[in-house]
Amino acid sequence: MPAAPATVPHALGQVALVVHDIDRSVAFYRDGIGLPFLFQFPGLAFFSLGATRLMLSLPEKPEFDHPGSILYLTVGDIEGAHARMKGAAIAFEDEPHVVHRAGGSELWMTFFKDPDANLLALMQEKLAV
Repeated sequence: MPAAPATVPHALGQVALVVHDIDRSVAFYRDGIGLPFLFQFPGLAFFSLGATRLMLSLPEKPEFDHPGSILYLTVGDIEGAHARMKGAAIAFEDEPHVVHRAGGSELWMTFFKDPDANLLALMQEKLAV
């Protein structure tokens, strides 16, 4: 019997990343990347990523103290975002580059790490030239 639509997950509501210094990480994600800051209380901070919330958290247990999944952040101008964030002292591992071509589109990415070694990427889909 198929599941009722209201009982099937339909969106990703929140992603958690482990950090070790909440204030340093708030500055990085808010001022460096430019994510909209929602709120903070001891050991936690929250940002808006469209319909998904990003939660920065101190590790609650030793087994949670490791880098998280790679977050791919969609932007409308990858070169402009790369330049702005480099100006905010974010160190990138590479320059924006094409990682995939299909049909008439290209997928561009560039990678960087937060202060706790969580890997992140900017990504943009462009029309092929």
